[in-house]
Amino acid sequence: MKEDCIFCKILAGEIPSATVYEDDSFKAILDVNPAARGHVIILPKTHAANLYELPDEEASKIMVVAKKIAIALKETYHCDGINVLQNNGEASGQTVFHLHVHVIPRYTGDTDTINIGWKPQETPSDMAAIVEEIKANL
Repeated sequence: MKEDCIFCKILAGEIPSATVYEDDSFKAILDVNPAARGHVIILPKTHAANLYELPDEEASKIMVVAKKIAIALKETYHCDGINVLQNNGEASGQTVFHLHVHVIPRYTGDTDTINIGWKPQETPSDMAAIVEEIKANL
């Protein structure tokens, strides 16, 4: 646990939260500033600032929890889709530096209130070079 981390304080019970799921490794809570009704945040109980710091075992387990939450949201709200979103670093939109995964119910036409996306670029002509650049660091 990190002393100045709001999510660590939530996990420690120092700050109240609306818990929808909990196991030995994770706690899933309602987002206090939701993008949509039922917006859930999954928190690892071990502090990791971002994906780069998260142990591999927890990284694989968190997607199982995200799937479980996504299914529950789909059945509860009959939404048209689900976003599973995780940001790493300020440039990506991360504002709390305790890794967390957002699970957000989505509805056809809700882009006036929720806008997660990017403008697709042209296919790079040097895809083989890009593959080699990335593979060099795997």
